[in-house]
Amino acid sequence: MKQILFILSLVCLMILPAFALEVADVKLPDSVEIGGEQLRLNGYGIRKKYFFKIYVGSLYTSHKATSTAQVLDSPGGKLIRMDFLYSKLEKERMVGGFAKGIEANSPELRKDPAVEQFLGWFDGDFVEGDQIDLAITAENLVSASHNSRHLGSTRSANLAKALLLIYLGKQPADQDMKEGMLGQD
Repeated sequence: MKQILFILSLVCLMILPAFALEVADVKLPDSVEIGGEQLRLNGYGIRKKYFFKIYVGSLYTSHKATSTAQVLDSPGGKLIRMDFLYSKLEKERMVGGFAKGIEANSPELRKDPAVEQFLGWFDGDFVEGDQIDLAITAENLVSASHNSRHLGSTRSANLAKALLLIYLGKQPADQDMKEGMLGQD
């Protein structure tokens, strides 16, 4: 009987999705697939504004990275995932935050056509429980989705770099979140 229970428990573990951990009631999978490539959770942090928790930000990479340079130089895909904790964030504030982050870390790219296109993809507000994925394939195909609904895609190395630097640049959206995404905390 003990053997049967042991085997059943092993089978259950194999069919359950693998979650690395839970952060602020958000389950973070230990891996995701982007463009046919398996990416692993590199790190995570919580984006805070004043004393409000806005979202859990997680970074998935094909190779473990502990610095911005390693992430940028890594040849594989990347995913930035935002799982919203705040009750409601207006689209204009989020798009403005993206624009501000690009201006702070990649000012030469602020008027890049792909960046302008990206900023126009978002069409609604964000509420608690929503998820945004910013996926970058190894071929620099950048795509965004909101709750698994595709918002847009474009192939642009400039946009890929600009998006990564919003979170990992010298003036990140949140320094603690940057350190967490890079597994430094």
